[in-house]
Amino acid sequence: QVQLVESGGGLVQAGGSLRLSCAASGRAYSSYPMGWFRQPPGKEREFVAAINRSGGNTYNQDSVKGRFTISRDNAKNTVYLQMNNLKAEDTAVYYCAAGYGLGLRADEYAYWGQGTQVTVSS
Repeated sequence: QVQLVESGGGLVQAGGSLRLSCAASGRAYSSYPMGWFRQPPGKEREFVAAINRSGGNTYNQDSVKGRFTISRDNAKNTVYLQMNNLKAEDTAVYYCAAGYGLGLRADEYAYWGQGTQVTVSS
């Protein structure tokens, strides 16, 4: 069992930056690939980025490539999402998740946090 708690969301102007954190508890945290998803207002939840167990392999959604970076610190049981050059269309609730593989689909992830709101004003 893994419990996940996101933090770091907030209101930021377009072009600004935020760093989201996801703190995990549970003995097996480092054995899980981790992902970030987001759900914009009135839309489906969508994949943002994923990272493998060691942190050596990452995958980003095309719309965030070059702007967002996922990383993890297994010693701190934490995964991060550094978001730069934010745009109004990045406004969403952001969720972290622990999964079975470096997947793009929400159903490939077993454990979810409660989400943190990111609002980008234009």
